Amino acid sequence: MQIRNVAIIAHVDHGKTTLVDKLLGQSGAFREHQAVTERALDRNDLEKERGITILAKCASVVWQDTRINIVDTPGHADFGGEVERILNMVDGAIVLVDAAEGVLPQTKFVVGKALARGIHPIVVVNKVDRQDARPDEVHTEIFDLFAALGASDSQLDFPMLYASGRNGWADETLDGPRQDLSALFNLVVRHVPAPTVKPDEPFAMVASILEYDNFLGRVLTGRVEQGMGKVNMQVKVLRRDGSVVETGRLTKLLSFRGLDRVPVDEVMAGDIIAVAGLSEGTIPDTIGAPELGGPLEAIPVDPPTLAMTFRINDSPLAGREGKKVTSRQIRERLFREAEGNVAIKITDSNETDAFEVAGRGELQLGVLIEQMRREGFELTIGRPRVLTRRNPETGEREEPMEEVLVDVDEPYTGVVVEKLSRRKGDMRDMRPSGGGKVRMTFNIPSRGLIGYHGEFLTDTRGTGIMNRLFAGYGAWKGPIEGRRAGSLISTEAGEAVHYSLWYIQERGTMFVNPGEKVYQGMILGEHSRESDLEVNPIKEKKLTNIRAAGKDDAMLLIPPRKMSLEQAIAYVEDDEFVEVTPTAIRLRKRYLDPNERKRFERKIDADAAA
Repeated sequence: MQIRNVAIIAHVDHGKTTLVDKLLGQSGAFREHQAVTERALDRNDLEKERGITILAKCASVVWQDTRINIVDTPGHADFGGEVERILNMVDGAIVLVDAAEGVLPQTKFVVGKALARGIHPIVVVNKVDRQDARPDEVHTEIFDLFAALGASDSQLDFPMLYASGRNGWADETLDGPRQDLSALFNLVVRHVPAPTVKPDEPFAMVASILEYDNFLGRVLTGRVEQGMGKVNMQVKVLRRDGSVVETGRLTKLLSFRGLDRVPVDEVMAGDIIAVAGLSEGTIPDTIGAPELGGPLEAIPVDPPTLAMTFRINDSPLAGREGKKVTSRQIRERLFREAEGNVAIKITDSNETDAFEVAGRGELQLGVLIEQMRREGFELTIGRPRVLTRRNPETGEREEPMEEVLVDVDEPYTGVVVEKLSRRKGDMRDMRPSGGGKVRMTFNIPSRGLIGYHGEFLTDTRGTGIMNRLFAGYGAWKGPIEGRRAGSLISTEAGEAVHYSLWYIQERGTMFVNPGEKVYQGMILGEHSRESDLEVNPIKEKKLTNIRAAGKDDAMLLIPPRKMSLEQAIAYVEDDEFVEVTPTAIRLRKRYLDPNERKRFERKIDADAAA
């Protein structure tokens, strides 16, 4: 059977996973009357809740005697490491672009990676049935993008389809019959080349995806580059430098059929398969026959740009809500994550019982923390910080920069420009995008965007859309102002009392409800001034048998501000931590004792003066 390997790449929310649903349905991958959930490839709970793809996944369909292996990829820039790995497995790519939103930063990122690999993409302008669709303008934008990214003449001559993934049709023209996706199937078979493989060489494949299965253990997925593999055959695992990691047997060979992995006895070169039975092999190792001479080429992944400190939870409430609280358990979990996620790097911190976790962005690390929290871990997380480097030629300090694309209503352009310029952002472009909206492009240091997204939504009344993309390294921009407001800090431990909170709320915005457990050094709210304020949240009303006028006034509390995990991580300053447990997210000071805090502040002032 002929084989075609293709990846679906696009910016977030442009309809990749929905289109895969329809491709699977129309190819006959599902049984008649089979119950299939929407976005079937988004399997884990976080993907379903957030409506985004986090992990790349494979599926397979058969169309007119050709098996098409489809790889669904994430759209967020934070998960770009997944996309980079996947392009190693495929010979073609379907670039999906929203007919209204057009070319956005992540589109530029994934298309650039595909063109650099020599892939000739198929372009699908999706959601052309939207009221604000502008397919012809988007077509021009895509051509300009390909040209700007240095596409060859043959890559610039890309085939294009107009589609509605949700309604399950794709046509070569805007006024086509709009019936099904056969035009896309036929174009993939015709345009995507068959895998260029060496069937007579010894068996070899590069691991591109690592998963854990409750029954099979570690499962490695990749494309067979050469030769033929059989169940229980002897193999060796090679690192990129040629060293042998382990030898073992392929206890299971799994090929993709629809959404399922099906055991097979042998696999041929060119097919995307999963193998089980190896305990040490990881990404991007080469799995090959014992006679294989050396490792296959693997794509190097871009380095991480952001780091956080993961510590044990040492607050007074530690160990009450989670089951996994020791540094050994945290270390094992983090290093297991780094095995399967090549965009994350783990190192031991200078602090005791702490680890430095470096990744692509706040969302990627936030998803990791949320997964650990649901597994029963208790953690203390430090403020995100960017990873700088020294320019190898000039020796100057450089920091990661990001390209930010902002779509806002015209009345809010002033406040957005002001806030981003205060965070050292340079405006590169500003143009109307129709419907009373303006599209602006900025180049800004990554650290200037930490904690800004919530402020951006407030400034634009929830109507603004901000997309960002790593744009390389630039000269260090100097100090950037942080959060202006101070914190309301608890001086006592116990349960917060309604009576005390009613008086404290005059001083700022509260984060806690009456009855919540608090401790000394915990942050109860945001102070209305720039300085920190220590308050007593457990003080109760003095009871006497004398009634006085006005004493029984209704004490109404303003509902507290509850933060999500990502909001809390972006909110804290350098001297603050986020305490994460399976049931709660709390903010606290790094030093709980007020005397230690004062010593720390004096040390910071002395270092600044020096």
